[in-house]
Amino acid sequence: MLEEARERGYTFPYLVDETQDVARAFDAACTPDFFLFDRRHKLAYRGQFDDSRPSQDIPVTGRDLRAAADAVLAGQSPDETQKPSMGCNIKWK
Repeated sequence: MLEEARERGYTFPYLVDETQDVARAFDAACTPDFFLFDRRHKLAYRGQFDDSRPSQDIPVTGRDLRAAADAVLAGQSPDETQKPSMGCNIKWK
């Protein structure tokens, strides 16, 4: 993961959850599953990245997560209509 982070120029923290303890603590259901917290560390958004899916011809935009982040950064609550993440089920160890 370190090599990939360097190659892709990640400028953000990331977590490799080898024990799956973090996924269990947050009741993650699939990958990817997005969680956004406000400045008080309260869960403000849990949902999809955007409407794109591998089998569809919809471009990846990050629209849903970005809208939630913009709201939180503006001191507002994200839209209460949050579509669940879609992805592969987590294979629990």
